[in-house]
Amino acid sequence: MSAVEQYARAHIVTDTADSTEDERQAVPVALRYDPEDDPRQVHVTLPGPHDWAFSRDLLERGLRVPVSSGDVSVWPCGRVQAVMEFHSPDGVAVVQVDTKALIRFLRRTYMAAGTPVSR
Repeated sequence: MSAVEQYARAHIVTDTADSTEDERQAVPVALRYDPEDDPRQVHVTLPGPHDWAFSRDLLERGLRVPVSSGDVSVWPCGRVQAVMEFHSPDGVAVVQVDTKALIRFLRRTYMAAGTPVSR
């Protein structure tokens, strides 16, 4: 079993009424999975670095319906994007990511773990 690392572009989501979609800041997001470390968890790292570890199942379910566990929430945003919300003592980070990138990452994690792909 080998580790999986994938990079994706995400947009920081703000709640200011005067920000347009083009003004949202694009940030690189690192998605990591190491079945030898913990086959049930994935890691998401935002610039800073801010790293969150949470259930791979939470990420997968969050692509279909809103879910949360502890400091992490994931929910679908339309047909092609998902939102991930991370809470820390420093505040809240809300990022929007293309669903295709997350599905591709999940498929790679299942292949690395030798698990049949469910999607």
